[in-house]
Amino acid sequence: MKQYIEQNKERFFEELFSLLRIPSISAKADHKPDMYACAERISELLMEAGADSAGLWETGGNPVVFGQKMTDPSLPTVLIYGHYDVQPPEPLEKWRTDPFEPVLGPDPATGEDAIWGRGANDDKGQLFMHIKAFEFLVRSGQLRHNVKFMFEGEEEIGSPSLPAWIKAHRKMLAADICLVSDTTMISESVPSINCGMRGLSYLEVKVTGPNKDLHSGHYGGAVANPIQVLSEMIAKLFDADGRVAVPGFYDKVVELSRAERKMLARAPFDEKEYKDFLGVRELRGEKGYTPLERTGIRPCLDVCGIWGGYTGEGAKTVLPSEAHAKISMRLVPNQRSAEITKLFAKHFKSLAPKSVRVEVKPCEGGDGFLIPISSSAYKAASRAITEVYGIEPVPSRGGGSIAVLAEVQKILGIDPLLLGFGLERDTIHSPNESYLLKQFFRGMESIALFYKYWNK
Repeated sequence: MKQYIEQNKERFFEELFSLLRIPSISAKADHKPDMYACAERISELLMEAGADSAGLWETGGNPVVFGQKMTDPSLPTVLIYGHYDVQPPEPLEKWRTDPFEPVLGPDPATGEDAIWGRGANDDKGQLFMHIKAFEFLVRSGQLRHNVKFMFEGEEEIGSPSLPAWIKAHRKMLAADICLVSDTTMISESVPSINCGMRGLSYLEVKVTGPNKDLHSGHYGGAVANPIQVLSEMIAKLFDADGRVAVPGFYDKVVELSRAERKMLARAPFDEKEYKDFLGVRELRGEKGYTPLERTGIRPCLDVCGIWGGYTGEGAKTVLPSEAHAKISMRLVPNQRSAEITKLFAKHFKSLAPKSVRVEVKPCEGGDGFLIPISSSAYKAASRAITEVYGIEPVPSRGGGSIAVLAEVQKILGIDPLLLGFGLERDTIHSPNESYLLKQFFRGMESIALFYKYWNK
């Protein structure tokens, strides 16, 4: 594979850049034509790589790209999942380069070559690795599996259309494992395989006071200010130990044993380096757990956005009619997104004084999942990464969410294997997203070796 990469890397860049130039932003309705353009381009790349068939399938939202290569029905089948939609690039002024004009250049901090642009890592760069590893196996005559590709265009908005599409095409999608590269490793020197991810409940809350904005001099001090009330309600969502104070929130959380926590603690963690990277002087979170445990094996609640009143330039002395917030709850296996959403809504409304009205609107959600490290797929992935990196990977738990993977596990009856090659330095979802070139190439090598070593 190394030789194949070296011989074809310029073509790989051209092809990947053709995807990165398409602003396939699922969160913005005016980018609908871009979603189709990106899906069409991926379909073309699959056919050029050696798929028997590839095309766009309509859903209730953006199209799914489905392609396949059926080598022999008796052979194991791998289903590749990825997503071609990307996060909005804002704030644009924070980018060093045009987010949709990809470039290959050095990292200012390390000097290492990286691909820069929105989607370079999440997830166009990582799904592209699978297409090229597949291409290599087909052209070298080494493919000994059936391979199916399922690339969606709504992951960044919670995959609202995909579960129904999967249910409707269950037979077509039948496979033995779902291989996913949409996550990160601990570091280049400590490769890891993600054995699970947290679920998600994401909501928007609205607090309404008076029926219109009021003059703060005429009414301030006599009428409840929705922004202040909302702030007070949010503060009551946590106890003194940093735990979420929603009744029933922890009822189904499974506590890990001391041995399990010890195994996960194999991952190296330098608190000073962590704080320096984030530019913070102190960490906080649930008492009794390490930072890695708080982001991997424990649930949490965060306010992701809050607004109300006048926020423009200069002064405008108004007491606002409304205040809003977006709230994210990351959930661990056994917690159910729909159940937690209901618990939160009931509790949050109970915190409101009679002076305001409260609305809670669910936005997106999904359950978490775990896979066993004793599986043949995990062992094959571990062997492949060990060969490429020269060190055995550490099993880890991801703090993020790919909500639809729990649905894949439930509907198709197969486990997702998270073989991600991103790094924290890639700043996905933020300005200046990038993907280290050596990780991009190592990913292709590792994926190709996975096929060599995996047999159900």
